[in-house]
Amino acid sequence: VQLQASGGGLVQAGDSLRLSCTATGILSNYAMGWFRQAPGKERQFVTTITRAGTRTYYGDSVKGRFTISRDNAKNTVYLQMHSMKPEDTAVYFCAARWTVTGVYYTRDDDYTDWGQGTQVTVSS
Repeated sequence: VQLQASGGGLVQAGDSLRLSCTATGILSNYAMGWFRQAPGKERQFVTTITRAGTRTYYGDSVKGRFTISRDNAKNTVYLQMHSMKPEDTAVYFCAARWTVTGVYYTRDDDYTDWGQGTQVTVSS
């Protein structure tokens, strides 16, 4: 499946932003994840969601501030970000892996398909 991430931009600390990840294929067969990579740092897990959207899991640094959701009818996954901090600045990537119901993945090497990334910059 091909993925296209969008919605990045420049925001101020405390602001909200929503990213979208749209697939060309049928996304309902895939667990999805969001990762981010800041300059000079390794790619970091942000959040993941099962193919039906029934279970989610978040990295500690975003828990309580970010929400992942999906609309399989639109083949789109969203990342809603609130109370943003300068340390959230990074390129955000969405990723997909074909899987069975009820499974999600937190490691980047578990995913097979990646979007191109969208830049998010949070100013202080």
